[in-house]
Amino acid sequence: MTDFDKVYTRRNTNSVKWDTINQTYNEENLLPMWVADMDFKVNEPVLKALKETIDHGILGYIETPNSLYDAIQNWQKRHHNYSIEKEAILFNSGVVPSISLAIQAYTSVGDAVMIHDPVYPPFATVVQKNRRKLIRTTLIEENGHFVMNYDEIERLIRSESVKLFVLCNPHNPGGRVWHQTELEMLGNLCAKYNVIVVSDEIHQDLIFSPNVFTTFANAHPTFKDFSITLTAATKTFNLAGIKNSMVFIENPDLREKFSSVQQINQQHEINTFGYIGTEAAYVHGDQWLDDLLKYLTKNITLVSKFLASELPNVKMMKPEGTYLIWLDFSTFNLTDQQIQNRLIHEGKVVLNPGISFGPAGTQHMRLNVACSKEVLVDGLNRIKRAFQDFA
Repeated sequence: MTDFDKVYTRRNTNSVKWDTINQTYNEENLLPMWVADMDFKVNEPVLKALKETIDHGILGYIETPNSLYDAIQNWQKRHHNYSIEKEAILFNSGVVPSISLAIQAYTSVGDAVMIHDPVYPPFATVVQKNRRKLIRTTLIEENGHFVMNYDEIERLIRSESVKLFVLCNPHNPGGRVWHQTELEMLGNLCAKYNVIVVSDEIHQDLIFSPNVFTTFANAHPTFKDFSITLTAATKTFNLAGIKNSMVFIENPDLREKFSSVQQINQQHEINTFGYIGTEAAYVHGDQWLDDLLKYLTKNITLVSKFLASELPNVKMMKPEGTYLIWLDFSTFNLTDQQIQNRLIHEGKVVLNPGISFGPAGTQHMRLNVACSKEVLVDGLNRIKRAFQDFA
């Protein structure tokens, strides 16, 4: 059983989360609570499978094992009631590279691609770097969580001739687990205007009861005809470094287009450890995931109680999924840079600036709570210190 309370030293391991912050922010003794990986040790059966490969001592080319397809299919069916055929499963190094391939496969230079605002920053970056027209539709905060603005979505799809919608499901940074009815409304609009949906579902396993995750392709029987699903075991099981993700494409024509671009870019071969780690995680990870979700739930409750008691002017959007919390600092009437400066130089804590998620993220920050209680309490006290004159 994993001890989620244990604090592991990650400094001097070339960790992006831990080892880049001093240079990035020119400040010593910073506590990172930003990059979306976890500070928890990987599940032992996964480590064992990786160690066995190392112990064998030969790391040549590897073909995709049938047992990996079985593990993926069983996991999707067991956890998400999603039945996916083997031939519909492709592999790629990561979700963001897959978004780039999808943009290249299904749109042309200058075409409009829609994303939510706020949303995971690489969505905008990959659209723009592929020389497509970026269209943002702003999420509305309602009753403490985000909802989609369907009227605006339809208006922009029509006026901008949108060809592709990149969906974040569950949503990062807001932690929304989109309901089936919400996905149906979005999907019906996309079907009406022949918009292909690319659904990033990498957080699909990190769902807090009583919320229920719905794969976009599963929200309605016809949605599989105009959508592709991107997911991975890496976010769920803290395996970002093994570089493997899955692409589910049930429509044969869409699958052929994606596969063709993948071949052109030589992105069809996966790291050996990506195959092995993914399979081991899906075969042996059920109990570890259950334990993780219980621990994350306690951490989220801790944040909620701390803010209510110590920083009542900082509002949090309680996540329905993910281990990320969207914090609202707007009542302080500070600029984005002033909020960031206080956190870095006075609190000595690193969060993700909300403005990096899009214009709607102004005066917000994203907090990563996938860490031990000890580290989380330290981080919260640092945030409090940064704004103690507002208390």
